[in-house]
Amino acid sequence: MIGNFAKRLTVSAPTGARSMATLKDIELRLKSVKNMSKVTGSMKMVSSAKYARAEKQLKLSRPTGPATMALLNKNDVVPVEEGAKRLYIAVSSDRGLCGGIHSGVGKYLRRDIAALPASTDFTLAILGDKVRGLTWREFTDKYSVTSKEMGRKPTTFGECSFCVQAILKSTDFTEGKIVFNTFKNAAQYEVGDRPVLGLDLAIANQEALAGYENFDEESLRSYTEFNLASSLFYTMLENVTSEQSSRMTAMENATKNADEMQDKLRTIYNRTRQAVITTELIEIISGASAME
Repeated sequence: MIGNFAKRLTVSAPTGARSMATLKDIELRLKSVKNMSKVTGSMKMVSSAKYARAEKQLKLSRPTGPATMALLNKNDVVPVEEGAKRLYIAVSSDRGLCGGIHSGVGKYLRRDIAALPASTDFTLAILGDKVRGLTWREFTDKYSVTSKEMGRKPTTFGECSFCVQAILKSTDFTEGKIVFNTFKNAAQYEVGDRPVLGLDLAIANQEALAGYENFDEESLRSYTEFNLASSLFYTMLENVTSEQSSRMTAMENATKNADEMQDKLRTIYNRTRQAVITTELIEIISGASAME
């Protein structure tokens, strides 16, 4: 790409300009790439700090995060399929430059929705502007809640509770999923989902819950609301850690590529400059010889 760039500059130089335009264009390109390297390097440092903080917060929640699934896993509680109203909560953020974090959630949503029976009714709650931009053409009429300003500040349980309150006010569902990115390590993440209990209380009559004392409808509703907020908080921690690690890797690769491009452009600039000097010396010598 650099060689083609230099060739294009050489060809486009006007006649009699002694390649000065070519040198100027290469110098401007070199300056632009150098500034880009500084920006991506700064973003990498910022992402590294945010990643360390997010990973620390995620480690503290790892022992308690899976506990939100205890009722379903230990008692084999299954939502009722007849007349099911499914809710999808997509967790993302408003910021890009982090690889395929957001596009992965969008693809997962499309694939899962395409596999639903034609009669299944579903709604979407989109937390973060990036996934909303990826899905609004297909599912605009299915949106129940959309949220911006996500991921700019550290995730808090109060923020998740506010989101859950807005979701519960806007939609009624019997089963649901939270689609998010699961953090594996600094170089790996995986898109997945996490089931949530519906608020129709149909599961209250299941035999799996018969052994619990004083498990009335009010207690079950309070539990499902708190369970949804806790699950959303845990998934948002997983997602933000995955996002910061992916952005850190992306900015590191971008800085490395910019540095390599700087070296190539500097080599081209030096060679072109040397060619210009050599051409001018030849012309001066030739002119001096002609005058003798």
